[in-house]
Amino acid sequence: MNKQFLPVTLEECRARGWDAPDFVYVTGEAYVDHPSFGHAIIGRILEKAGYRVAMLCLPSWQDTADFTRFGRPRLGFLVSSGVIDSMVNHYTVAKKRRHDDYYAPGGKAGMRPDRATIVYCNRIRQAYRDVPILIGGVEASLRRFSHYDYWDDKVRHSVLVDSGATLLMYGMGETSIIECANWVADGMNPAELPRLRGVCYMSKTPDPTCLQLPSHQEVATDKKKYCEAFCIQYDEQDPIRGKRMCQQQDKDRYLIQNQPSLPLSREALDAVYELPYTRTWHPMYQKDGGVPALQEVEFSIASTRGCFGSCSFCAITFHQGRIIQSRSAQSIVKEARMLTSLPNFKGYIHDVGGPTANFRKPACSNQMKVGACKHRQCLFPKPCKNLEVDHREFMGILRELRNLPKVKKVFVRSGLRYDYIMADRDTSFLKEFCEHHVSGQLKVAPEHVCPYVLDRMGKPRRELYDAFVNRYDQVNEKLGKKQYLIPYLMSSHPGSDLNAAVELACYLRDLGFQPDQVQDFYPTPGTLSTCMFYTGLDPRTMKPVFVARSPEDKAMQRALMQFSNPKNHALVRKALRLAGREDLIGRDRECLVPPERDPRRSQQQGGKRDNPAHERKAIRHADKAPQKPRRHGRDEAPQGRGRSRSRK
Repeated sequence: MNKQFLPVTLEECRARGWDAPDFVYVTGEAYVDHPSFGHAIIGRILEKAGYRVAMLCLPSWQDTADFTRFGRPRLGFLVSSGVIDSMVNHYTVAKKRRHDDYYAPGGKAGMRPDRATIVYCNRIRQAYRDVPILIGGVEASLRRFSHYDYWDDKVRHSVLVDSGATLLMYGMGETSIIECANWVADGMNPAELPRLRGVCYMSKTPDPTCLQLPSHQEVATDKKKYCEAFCIQYDEQDPIRGKRMCQQQDKDRYLIQNQPSLPLSREALDAVYELPYTRTWHPMYQKDGGVPALQEVEFSIASTRGCFGSCSFCAITFHQGRIIQSRSAQSIVKEARMLTSLPNFKGYIHDVGGPTANFRKPACSNQMKVGACKHRQCLFPKPCKNLEVDHREFMGILRELRNLPKVKKVFVRSGLRYDYIMADRDTSFLKEFCEHHVSGQLKVAPEHVCPYVLDRMGKPRRELYDAFVNRYDQVNEKLGKKQYLIPYLMSSHPGSDLNAAVELACYLRDLGFQPDQVQDFYPTPGTLSTCMFYTGLDPRTMKPVFVARSPEDKAMQRALMQFSNPKNHALVRKALRLAGREDLIGRDRECLVPPERDPRRSQQQGGKRDNPAHERKAIRHADKAPQKPRRHGRDEAPQGRGRSRSRK
């Protein structure tokens, strides 16, 4: 099979001898034929199965013209918003429009609509009323049930209802796309629908063989019912033991979700990454300077998928699942050799990982037999006694990669679970990792330090992170390396009140670390934390949870994390007074901010600013990054950087 792009015009289809494509793939991002992009994988999977696929990327949605570019496809349309939910792609957590879209040509924003999956499907229905439409990708996957929508601030129907699509494929779609394509090609027999794994569809009657969820009407009006529905969905998100589910959407329409797709074997996952990708953007984007998102992954290797870490704020559990799937060492090394032959390769492999880089196999042998445990987590609150901790294969792969000709350095930018590292009795992994695979800074994600916030997040206690910091420092000291830890921290997560934010600020003060950027909790569909945010309840216990909702509450929590910035002093003082912590306002060493300037004293000093040593130090930290940052946890840490794509 030649390495050529799939057709993007009718002329290219005819050049291949096609009278019409079998499927037109509509997606809300630029066409990049690289295995980090879902549309590339699905297109190549279908091509290998013998289907004719044409790509319709970033179509104009104001009318139907672009959607008729190829004429009516022989079998149907495939629709995805892209690798990111279109609302997350367009808006910050403050609901402000983003200025860039890294998945569009030249990074230009505004080339896809809000709620792209729904808009695209509606335009297709206008053009071809009865054509089959199959939707998938992150946006469809995480919105498959009735769900709270942060941007509308209400519970919306399943995206399958609003889009009018024929089928919804959730999770990773390599298996389900072929089964669904075959189902369409064979005539779409309704009796065959219950056997299609990883699929949701609409029915006019409830299915008595399914678990019955609270209806859309119930979850939209009763927050306890919303919690009940979410817990059932969350518990059944397992391909081994999970059950089919049914949720009434309106008077005579019922959403049916079949069981998740089974995990891919290593051989099957290897085959996905050996398809004939061109590994670059389509030439039609050259005039725009290409597609910025490719730069992040061009010399990175995806080695795993799935995560048993189960952080409450992460949607991976609901999309990829808790059972780890990984590629073989041979497949990864083969891809690395190919990367070294590319013309732009400079000797650096930027990443080898996935959602969690140091997870290479299921948490325990039971997961592949009976599924992931219901109502239990593998790492929280403490590692399960059945957890199998082993870094040897991962380090063996990294060792092979760094010994390849032309490779100067192999980095790991995906998330590393430090609690998994601490659970490993063999301490050699951290030593070798620090010696060869850290580029001066290692980013890990304690997320917070307050116990009751960490419990809501599903993250380990602060003491474990402190122990990891000490071990990391000791390892680097023995290696004679000056390498630093950058902690990812989150503000305004459900459960985080002002007292928790003050506790985190004091921790940062003692640590000597001030982040450049602060990440507010972002309520996205499909996460446990979003359920808490909407309902004000922990669905696992049904106990009330504090939620910072107002812009001022969120601003105060952010300001406390950057207390040394003079621009934040007034807001920090207000937060400290509301929390009853006026003792932290002053000029003592333990104080976070100086008191307000005394105008009478300022006049006596000729209008000069009251600038004690404590405030001078704060200004220096806020405005000037040190040239050579000192050891993390000792004196000062380097200033924080921007957040990367993965956080563990």
